[in-house]
Amino acid sequence: MTGVLEREMFSEAEAARLLRVRQSTLHYWLEGSQRSSKSYKPILRDKPRGTRTVTWAEFVEAGYLRQYRQTHNVPMKELRRFIELLREEFGVPYPLADRRPFVSGRNLVYDAQTAAGLGVDYWMVAVAGDQLLLTTPADSFIRRVGWSGDVAVSYSPDANLESPVRIQPDVRFGKPSIKGVSTEVIAEQHDAGEDADAIAEMYALDASDVSWALAYEFSVRATAKAA
Repeated sequence: MTGVLEREMFSEAEAARLLRVRQSTLHYWLEGSQRSSKSYKPILRDKPRGTRTVTWAEFVEAGYLRQYRQTHNVPMKELRRFIELLREEFGVPYPLADRRPFVSGRNLVYDAQTAAGLGVDYWMVAVAGDQLLLTTPADSFIRRVGWSGDVAVSYSPDANLESPVRIQPDVRFGKPSIKGVSTEVIAEQHDAGEDADAIAEMYALDASDVSWALAYEFSVRATAKAA
């Protein structure tokens, strides 16, 4: 199952589109940068790979960073160190695409975020009474992800977490879909003049599935126009 994490899934441009982040931002997270005489290490990779392809694990972990990009200017130096510590503590190259830090390993996460000097606004877990609870961005992220054991196997790209739209590495080559039907194909049928009931019958979907697919695709188009 862990082999799926290393699978190359998307071009950098496509991953950025699906995550709704700037490609330059995603590239920096993956490859770091060189500015004047100073080099900045990647966030999601242990070292630059000189590639514009994105693995499934990198895509999922970028989804985690995206949660913080919604409201915060993520501090790269401390965040980089935090993820490095998580790699060491959990012994995996992709700790944010692993369920344990969010569920059973919160004590290790707490130690890592304090050791990295990560500001409280960027913590994954926080103390509440005598419990360690997920912060709002971390909780929102983990609810976007479907798990098989401790491995991330699906991701919800829709801002509405009630949406059934999913990205899965083994379904439609990672394209957003509902019940195995690409949302892009559903939108194309709608653009061609088919009504929702006809589309639902065509692909053996419920009418609500079609509505969710169209809502997602229309929001993607709106985001692209606004960029």
